[in-house]
Amino acid sequence: MNQRNVLLAVVLSALLLLGWDALVGYLYPGARNPGQPRIDTPAEQARANAAPTKHSRAGGLDAAGLALERRELRTALAGGGRVPIDAPRLAGSINLAAGTIDDITLKTYRETVEKGSEPVRLFSPEGTPAQQFAEFGFLANGARLPAGPWQADGAKLTPTTPVTLSKQAGGITYRVRLTVDADYMIRAEQRVDNTGAAGVVVQPYAFINRTDRTASQDMWIAHSGPMGVFGGEAKYDVDYSTLVEDGPVSPAGRVGWTGFTDIYWLSALVPEAGADASAGYRSLGNALYRADLIYSPVTLAPGTSITRSTRLFAGAKEMGILDTYEAAGVTRLSFAIDWGWFRWFERPFLWLLQTLFAFAGNFGVAIILLTIIVRAALFPIAQKGFASMAAMKAIQPKMKELQTRLKDDKVKLQQEMQKLFQSEGVNPLAGCLPMLLQMPILYALYKVFVLAIDMRHQPFVLWIKDLSAPDPAMILNLFGLLPFTPPSFLGIGVLAVLLGVTMWLTFKLNPAPADPIQQQMFAIMPWVLMFAMAPFAAGLLLYWTTSNILTIAQQKYLYSKHPQLRAAVEAERAAVKDAAQG
Repeated sequence: MNQRNVLLAVVLSALLLLGWDALVGYLYPGARNPGQPRIDTPAEQARANAAPTKHSRAGGLDAAGLALERRELRTALAGGGRVPIDAPRLAGSINLAAGTIDDITLKTYRETVEKGSEPVRLFSPEGTPAQQFAEFGFLANGARLPAGPWQADGAKLTPTTPVTLSKQAGGITYRVRLTVDADYMIRAEQRVDNTGAAGVVVQPYAFINRTDRTASQDMWIAHSGPMGVFGGEAKYDVDYSTLVEDGPVSPAGRVGWTGFTDIYWLSALVPEAGADASAGYRSLGNALYRADLIYSPVTLAPGTSITRSTRLFAGAKEMGILDTYEAAGVTRLSFAIDWGWFRWFERPFLWLLQTLFAFAGNFGVAIILLTIIVRAALFPIAQKGFASMAAMKAIQPKMKELQTRLKDDKVKLQQEMQKLFQSEGVNPLAGCLPMLLQMPILYALYKVFVLAIDMRHQPFVLWIKDLSAPDPAMILNLFGLLPFTPPSFLGIGVLAVLLGVTMWLTFKLNPAPADPIQQQMFAIMPWVLMFAMAPFAAGLLLYWTTSNILTIAQQKYLYSKHPQLRAAVEAERAAVKDAAQG
């Protein structure tokens, strides 16, 4: 019977490993392709017929899509009729033909860790594989302005040189004055002047249009997709699939901001403070989506005007910058980082990690230092728990005597046990406290490592060039010498092996369970975890491995302080081994 159960446990573990990719694909399916909109170009036809997108944690196009994007970008950006954007953190251009901001790259972030890698591209023109753009426009009597180019009064948009776009239609003058700051915010002052002879009903609006083919994976731990702040609360409950299956969504409450979030990037529209505006999300078909922001209609008599000021955040989700904009009046912009319930707990960890990185100059070293600090802070609790466990071991003979004598009277047995605990000063639950405290800490650190852009593209030592990516030194391809990439469930790197070995050593230091099945499960669990954790970020594996090493050192130290407990554990292990052999 025991052998059959062990075999069953091994088979289930193998199925877990072999089915990992299938499970991830099922839980996080690629973008659906709703409807069949009109397709005009071969590139659009190819994209419509392509297989569903498999989103990566950081998002972006696959190699084929990226090559197509670069070819189409050269055509789209070479046609002229553009005003360059040049700010400390942003570069790109404004499309005068459509009046859109459809070309934005982030100067301080690169696509890959390779030398010469291009800057991260956030916005791309309409029709390109990675299309994402923003438009600031107007409705006049319920209709959009006629197509036609906008006029610009400046040669370049910089923090010191604003640019105003203008257009006239039907006796009405429309202007959009654009300014950009030193970080990631573009402000658009939308002005309408009624220079005609009749009244007109106008509505300034703005929208962000994007494809989800470049979206990061929407995980249970971090939302990726449409989001915003409505009625003072951050809303993470709208997914791309929601818009496809259920249609447009219009969140209730005053709009703080609205847009699209990825794991590291954010594009968001911020309405004018105090203005009456509504927002919504919709699917446009063919993996395209839109976040709308529209102001309430205003009737303009001849000779009158109206102005609305809308801001566009297009950049990286850096905690300090988000906090600065939030302090300047953008409601809960820092909630674009999906910290969740433990926000109050996770943000101090991020601050400490940033501080240690500034001190050490190496993010991997900062992770190791953070792990040491956390374990040192928990050591007094662990010490108390260990002392309680030692005390429990010391009174084991008395507990067994009570259990034998009062085995037929459960109520009396519980009463006598409580008296024994009180007289010996033992708390049977104290040994569980360190584990209960470490669980939320481990979860909080996991979220920090997943969400913090600070770890992106940060090297550690030798082959580890990016702590936010999996360990590239995989054993099956001889650490990169063989020209193939193993599937994720077999992509075992050096850090994953160290994790498995150190986890096995920590289990070896603990008392062996009496149940043979539990023994077998504990024996294979470290290696199951090794396979399961291998695809995770190298920074997280570095933390966990360092934590295991510290746990081993801590256990050995505490055993030296409680030799009677060490002797009891060794005796238990010997007894279990003898029972298994017998």
